[in-house]
Amino acid sequence: MITQPDLIVVHDQRVTLRPSGAWTVANVEVLEHLCEGQFPAEVARIDISQVTALDTVGAWLFEKLARRFSATSQTALVGVPDSYADLMKEMQGFNRTRPAAGRRASVLLDFLERVGRGFVDESVSFLQMLGAVGMASLGALRHPRSLRLTSTVYQLYKVGWLAIPIVALITFLIGAIIAQQGFFHFRKFGAESYTVDMVGILVLREIGVLIVAIMVAGRSGSAYTAELGSMKMREEIDALSTMGLDPVAVLILPRVAALVIALPILTFIGSMAGLYGGGVVAQFYGDMAPTIYIERLREAVSVTSFEVGILKAPFMALVIGIVACTEGLRVQGSAESLGKQTTTSVVKSIFMVIVLDGLFAIFFASIGM
Repeated sequence: MITQPDLIVVHDQRVTLRPSGAWTVANVEVLEHLCEGQFPAEVARIDISQVTALDTVGAWLFEKLARRFSATSQTALVGVPDSYADLMKEMQGFNRTRPAAGRRASVLLDFLERVGRGFVDESVSFLQMLGAVGMASLGALRHPRSLRLTSTVYQLYKVGWLAIPIVALITFLIGAIIAQQGFFHFRKFGAESYTVDMVGILVLREIGVLIVAIMVAGRSGSAYTAELGSMKMREEIDALSTMGLDPVAVLILPRVAALVIALPILTFIGSMAGLYGGGVVAQFYGDMAPTIYIERLREAVSVTSFEVGILKAPFMALVIGIVACTEGLRVQGSAESLGKQTTTSVVKSIFMVIVLDGLFAIFFASIGM
């Protein structure tokens, strides 16, 4: 039996290609060389009656040859053995669909399409992680012993207690700057006392919780992403799944729970520090005694302003935790991927915190708070 493949051109009444030998994947290099040879412009038939062995590779090469010459002549495959008939018929219908007509490229439309697809993908990922954390929380409520209390307390120590100095310092400076600018500009109109109103309302309703949330997103959110990303790179998360443990309940739930508990406390501390910073500036820059500052603050600020700021904190903490953990699980396995996802985590968290703050402002304004 001839196993070496060959392809000859027979010139009789019509030009015929006559392959022979084994047209199989084992001889693919020889077959490709044979099919790339020079042939007459019009080939009427491809006679495969002398082919001793045929598989998908050889059948597809015959079909390509037939399509190659079909533009100039009606090339027919003849001499097909019954054992190969079904295979050749399958190849005849393969890859027959024409590509869709290309539309005119538009930079704006392509940009909008990418933005839309990215928004949908990010929303789906966020909702999936939110659902997983919700299910893990329900499991912890049904079986309280399953909650990693030690891990939760440790994360609370890291994101809460250790963050107090920097949060207090930054919010103190922010409050002082707001007060200084207020005294500087309101002094022109003889309305220096309204600086206290501005400091109290801004710090308690908006600036306090927003600045603290942004700081937590940059400090703790990036740490969460880096920690989970490193575990993903070392396949520790896969090892947890192999041992029958839920990575969400073991790794993510304690971190998110710690953020939800810590951020309202940090917001309160930051708001008090901001008000204190405004009081210091009021005394030394605005010549306002501390007792007058406190009395004016009591008149200007209501409990509602404090409630509005504190109510935002748990939701912002939840968003920061979900985004940070989602990006951490997206790390692929390289240091570049870890750095990219950490940066993405911080940017997305800050963006979503600001958007959420705007939505809350609209909501509280609509209900009169």
